[in-house]
Amino acid sequence: MYADAVRVLRGWSAPDADQERVRLEFLRHLEEHPADGLWRECAAGHLTASTAVLDASRSRVLLTLHAKIKAWLQLGGHCEPADRTLAGAALREATEESGIAGLRLLPGPVQLDRHAVRCHPQGTWHLDVQYVAIAPQDARHAVSDESDDLAWFPVDALPETSDDVVRALVARARGLRC
Repeated sequence: MYADAVRVLRGWSAPDADQERVRLEFLRHLEEHPADGLWRECAAGHLTASTAVLDASRSRVLLTLHAKIKAWLQLGGHCEPADRTLAGAALREATEESGIAGLRLLPGPVQLDRHAVRCHPQGTWHLDVQYVAIAPQDARHAVSDESDDLAWFPVDALPETSDDVVRALVARARGLRC
């Protein structure tokens, strides 16, 4: 998994200077924490993988009302030892949290985000590698234990309680032509 994370981050073309700075921060983190930089036990922070799930028409995005943060966010979470790739972790998390089988992950990350973990008592950082997936036609979602709710929103009318990172991720997802 470590080799895949380094390969993905080295090979990713950042869309702007800010994202390039974050990409280099993520690579530096992995160089400084080769044994644990992917795992939640790393006190300095750890990589996570998340996904903006779009419906088949790409006009709606599925967001989760995070149970601890109480905000509408993309689906995602921690990498697990059984994950072989960042993309696999992102797809696993999106599938678990949405209940939707057959999600199609688009190639490569679309955005990176480093943020403080608001619900962690000691304070740590998530270094989130963000992907986009397309749901099958007529997909039905199911709320998981990790969410207070799960709902589809028009990509141009996100709920007020979603943050700027979610808004940027959805905007980037809308612009993809894959």
